[in-house]
Amino acid sequence: MRQRTPSSEPRPAHAAPAPVARLRRWFASDLWIDFVRSPLTVVAAAIALLCVCGALFAPWLAPHDPFDLATLDLADSHLPPAWLADGRAAYPLGTDDQGRDILSGLLYGARISLMVGLCSVGLSVLIGVSAGLLAGFVGGVVDAALMRLCDVMLSFPPILIALLIDGIGRAIFPQAHDVLAFAVLILALTLTDWVRYARTVRGSTLVERHKEYVQAARLVGVPRWRLLLVHVLPNVLGPVLVLATIQVGQAIVAEATLSYLGVGVPPTNPSLGTLIRVGNDFLYAGEWWITLFPGAALVLIAMSVNLLGDWLRDALNPRLR
Repeated sequence: MRQRTPSSEPRPAHAAPAPVARLRRWFASDLWIDFVRSPLTVVAAAIALLCVCGALFAPWLAPHDPFDLATLDLADSHLPPAWLADGRAAYPLGTDDQGRDILSGLLYGARISLMVGLCSVGLSVLIGVSAGLLAGFVGGVVDAALMRLCDVMLSFPPILIALLIDGIGRAIFPQAHDVLAFAVLILALTLTDWVRYARTVRGSTLVERHKEYVQAARLVGVPRWRLLLVHVLPNVLGPVLVLATIQVGQAIVAEATLSYLGVGVPPTNPSLGTLIRVGNDFLYAGEWWITLFPGAALVLIAMSVNLLGDWLRDALNPRLR
């Protein structure tokens, strides 16, 4: 008679599906309880989620398309917000010097800022974690060389690196300024931010490589690459996750700074920094809305992400539990 395997046993009627069970465990976890018990964190998460959704769905939420030059009319330039005199309902937050809708510019500008920030942080994590694992696990000359490289990179601020890359790129590719602008921003932020991840992961790897589970894996003949990726890497990602969350907000502010200086995104692709730079020229003429609303959006995005990063750092710290 054929015996039933455990997988063929009928599931009890009261058993919940796997996704539902995982969701229940998440809502019962200490991390979720800490989250809902912090009103400031909940508000920051709501603001961050609202900004991200607005950026993702900008083509459907924006009243106008700021990239469509055929729809721009210079006669509609410098219009105040709709609730002021001479304001129009078609432009709720007013227009800039080219007749672009400020609200539409904010939605599309946040999209560019978030894209640059996330791409730079993603590349920094990839390079920094790889270098930190290699330096901490191998040690010796490799560790010394990578750490001295980190010291050299920390001596150059992102602005100088961006100016250097921008100058070299303009000389090599004089006709590719629009495409080059995004590459300059991402490379400038990546070349200075990966060092923090490398140092953090190196310190954690130096601690993990002497633990018993690593020694046991070595004794049974586990290859080094598998030991690093399967055993050591998951145990050093906690600080990296916290640092990456905080760095997203800092990268967005850095992108705005570089765009304000004219090194970043070109005026035809307005980011938050570009909108602030354009509005600064008309600030003393009484047209405050061109600068105020992009600046407020930048502050909200950066502050909400930084607050989430601070909460995550405290929530994942066992000494504070």
